[in-house]
Amino acid sequence: MQRSTHGWFRNPVLPGSHPDPSICRVGDDYYLVTSTFEYFPGLPLHHSKDLVHWRLLGHVLDRPGQLDLDRVRASGGLYAPTIRHHDGVFYVVCTLVDGGRASGNFVVTAIDPAGKWSDPVWLPQAEGFDPSLLFDDDGTAWYCAAKQLDEAGHTAVWVQRFDTEQLALVGEQTTIWEGALRGARWSEAPHLYRIGDWYYLITAEAGTSMEHAVVVARSAEITGPYVGCERNPVLTARHLGPDAAIVATGHADLVETQNGEWWAVLLGVRDGERGLLGRETFLVPLTWDAGWPVFCPGIGQVRLAERRPMLDDVAWPTQPRCDSFDDAELAPDWMFVRTPREPWWSLSDRPGWLRLRARPEAMTDVANPSFVCRRLSARDFAAFTALEFAPSSDDETAGLAVVHSPDFQVRLEILGGDRRLARVVRRVGGVDEIVATAPVSTGLVRLGVECHGADAEFRLNDGEGWNLVARCDVGGLSYRDAGGFFGVVIGVFASSNGKSGSGVADFDWFEFSALPALSSDAASTAAYPYSTKPSKELS
Repeated sequence: MQRSTHGWFRNPVLPGSHPDPSICRVGDDYYLVTSTFEYFPGLPLHHSKDLVHWRLLGHVLDRPGQLDLDRVRASGGLYAPTIRHHDGVFYVVCTLVDGGRASGNFVVTAIDPAGKWSDPVWLPQAEGFDPSLLFDDDGTAWYCAAKQLDEAGHTAVWVQRFDTEQLALVGEQTTIWEGALRGARWSEAPHLYRIGDWYYLITAEAGTSMEHAVVVARSAEITGPYVGCERNPVLTARHLGPDAAIVATGHADLVETQNGEWWAVLLGVRDGERGLLGRETFLVPLTWDAGWPVFCPGIGQVRLAERRPMLDDVAWPTQPRCDSFDDAELAPDWMFVRTPREPWWSLSDRPGWLRLRARPEAMTDVANPSFVCRRLSARDFAAFTALEFAPSSDDETAGLAVVHSPDFQVRLEILGGDRRLARVVRRVGGVDEIVATAPVSTGLVRLGVECHGADAEFRLNDGEGWNLVARCDVGGLSYRDAGGFFGVVIGVFASSNGKSGSGVADFDWFEFSALPALSSDAASTAAYPYSTKPSKELS
């Protein structure tokens, strides 16, 4: 450990789609969870010592029996978790939307956050969404959430006693807040804090897009009445316009360091609404003035470069950019779409390779396709993989995919059968467009994509050097155009596309690298000078 000397860090602290952050401190350790919607495993749990450097410990919901995401729509599933610690126990409360067997609000617990979390305990009395917990100084616990009042999106925040022994709500429900402004919509993500003599409510309003904002109210009693701050909203980017560097800021959670500093984690969207990364986790300083929180003091907005907390730097080991699939289990940053119900992937059938079975589930289905993916974590990036594909029919495909949802994706895929073609398929709004095709030989083929902003170049190498398959606009997968609550992911897939099949796709390695942004001179040219190559070139 050593004290930071340069005094600044780079936002976001969790790049890539990490929306709805919630944080708690236990001693000098910080823990943070974020939403995952239709992706499995659910609710990544990150750990930090300095609030700037974070490592992925695992996931709160990592067993199929804990999390039923069958047939959950894109941007359904797990919404807005909150993590808290009390008396040696970690608690996470969350909402499951449109679950296959159960939906609603639940709580899970763990003694060791990096260990096994409990199965969900459902809270049938807990209406609404975006739950939170407060453990008060007198030993009582309180559950807080939002509920929708009408179809126009007017909402209310309510509280109720929470029994930590039975993990159940008790007593009467009390509404404490209906918005900072008359007619306010979507007062959501409420968090309650006991700070000094006051109970503070931090909540988000106006939806999760351009009008997103943080507001605050306080009360001398947990059940109210709550009085809003005259400065509300206390943080927003709505006044900066759609082309600001960071937009849609909101959904904040507060933490006090062991040194008495206050900080907040919150979500925001970089590159205006045009980016592929979705909503990311940012860290901002917070001070107090006249009993009210001041976010980003002296600046009033989230910045890409921010001063560091007064904590010793603890930087975790850098993760390798290339996964050679040599371990017995997939690395924790890999994900699936919806809950996997059968072992359609293997790291042991062919040691040193990730094997995917071609199944009828297609990449365009609301299902659990044979797709292993990870978040995009950089606006400008390159990704490569090496594939050996043994299809059993003409219907089977395998390859590399950049995916927002079943209706918005771009795939570089190898076709099965005698055709032996590679093609780039761009799907926007549920409509496929074959951008280009190229012949490809049998045997090992390397696939790659290099992307700068919305401009991507898909290439392959089947032993004769890297060749361009297609230049393609991937801007249709952006937060602005495709909508939804989660950002873009990238990964490898195999499918028999609605037909029965027995083919397998073997991937030897997968590499993802952040790239420097192109210069303005390069960006002004008609054809970008794509030149990135994978670090792991095979002979």
